Order: sequence, then structure tokens, then C-alpha cells
Amino acid sequence: MNEPILELEGLTKVYPGGLKALDSVDLTIRKGEIFALLGPNGAGKTTLIGAVCGLVRPTSGTMHAFGHDLSTDWRKARARIGLVPQELSTDMFEPVHRAVSYSRGLFGLAPDPKRIEEILRSLSLWDKKDERIMALSGGMKRRVLIAKALAHEPDLLFLDEPTAGVDVELRKGMWAIIDEMRERGVTVILTTHYIEEAEEMADRVGIIRQGKLIMVDEKDAMMARLGRTEAHISLANPITALPASLSQYPVEIEEGGTSLCYRGGDGTGRGKAEVADITKALLAEGIDYTGIDVRESSLEDIFVSLLGEEEPA
Repeated sequence: MNEPILELEGLTKVYPGGLKALDSVDLTIRKGEIFALLGPNGAGKTTLIGAVCGLVRPTSGTMHAFGHDLSTDWRKARARIGLVPQELSTDMFEPVHRAVSYSRGLFGLAPDPKRIEEILRSLSLWDKKDERIMALSGGMKRRVLIAKALAHEPDLLFLDEPTAGVDVELRKGMWAIIDEMRERGVTVILTTHYIEEAEEMADRVGIIRQGKLIMVDEKDAMMARLGRTEAHISLANPITALPASLSQYPVEIEEGGTSLCYRGGDGTGRGKAEVADITKALLAEGIDYTGIDVRESSLEDIFVSLLGEEEPA
């Protein structure tokens, strides 16, 4: 198992007025992983990132990054941490190339025009290098934020809603960029309200609600444990009762006896196997069917069920 590079213990933030944005969060991030933090608006995602990046002062708890205590030795650790903020906050009058180069200098690194060119090319920004940031589209402005965060070659990169307001094509391009970062050994923590983003890229997923981290697990393990199969079987002729051979399965009669609905499984494929067994049992009973619609639950389904039908954000 890769070494931990970020360790949070009991991290709590209470704002004046009593709002508890973080509630005793424990989290360990391993080197080289992509970790997705999911939660509704106001759950504490941005506050957690702000605490690690020095933008928010925690009320209590400890934070260690690369072996440094962030409360006492923040500068050494911060040089290895990059942040792409949710808000498009950058100097809009600066040309792209100058803004990205300046970000590198802020961390005391020597100029490296070749590295800056590599970053801009990887983000399809090289042909925009002399344009002022204010003249770029929203998606390109967000790419500039990523370029600025990568300029000082961080080992840990925070992406706070990196594809908000970006069209589908650009979003998929950014997924590829994040994949390249992983291959270079960069550890990535991202928040997103596009849950398919987490499903596509993340190694592990954390779900936060009202400041509490309610679940952290490997994405595949989470989907295997909490995933479900749903199947709708359209019958050729209506039935009034289930045959005894189906009593062992989670099947219900729907739509006036013209459809059977199966909801079961565990995300490991057992559900699909049971649906196959059900269709065989139907044929053995002389019950014909005209169609089957099978659907495996997604990470979004799991997310919504854990949050009690709250909207993802």
C-alpha cells in the first residue's frame, strides 16, 4: 500500500454563530491516488480543502502533509500542494503565459519556460498563451487555473469543482489531463457534483454530509457492497400471483400484473444471475415474457440513497 501523504484527525471547523462546517473529520490520503469527495451544497467540501490549503483556520484537530504538521510547519508542506479553486479568481488582465509563469515564481522556483510550455500544451492553451485571460471562454479560464496550480509541480493537487460550467467535451478532456497527472505520480483530491466524474476517475470515494465524513471506501468496493440490480420483465399475459418458484427472489408484480420488478443483488453480479434464474423459472411455469430491462445502480444512485434523496452537489 502506498504511503500516506495527507492525514487529518478530528478536523473541526465551527464558524462564528455556531455553524459547524467540519465535524471531527478523519481522513488519510495515499500517495498517487485519485480521491473524490462528494456531498451536497454546504456539506463542508470546500471548507476541508481550504483548511488543508491554509485558507481556513480549523477550530480543532490535526493535519499532517508529507510528514509536516500543517499548524506549525505549513510553508514546507504548502510548496508541495496545488489548488484549483471553485471560483474563477485570477488576474483577468494578464496574458495566460505570464500568469502561469508568475504562479511558479510565487513558490520560489526558478523560471522554466520549457516546463510552462509543456503544461500549456497539455491543457490546449499554448495557442492562447499571449491572450488576456479575460478574453477566454469559461472552460479555458478554468484550464488556466489548472495550469497555474501545476506550475510549481505539486505532489498533491486539490481540484474544487474543476469542471463546473465546462461543456461535456472539455470535461472529458480534463479527465484525460487528471489521468496524466496520476501517471506522473501526482495525488489528486477532487470535489465534484458530476458524480459520473468520480465514477470515471476515482480510486476511492468519500461522502460528506453536514460536516461529517459518513463513508470512505474504495470506489469498486463501495459499488459492490451498496450497488443493486433492478430489472423490469414485461409479461405476454397478465398474472395475478407469483408462482411459488419465484418466492425466494425479491420480485413484485406491477402494472396490473403485466410486469414483474426485481430489485436485489449486491453490485457483484449476483443480481444479473438471479434475473437469469427468474426468466428460466418463468418459462418453466409456462409464463411468457416480451422484454427485459436490466439496470445496475450507479455511484449516483448510491450517493442519493446514502444522503436520503438529497440532491447531489
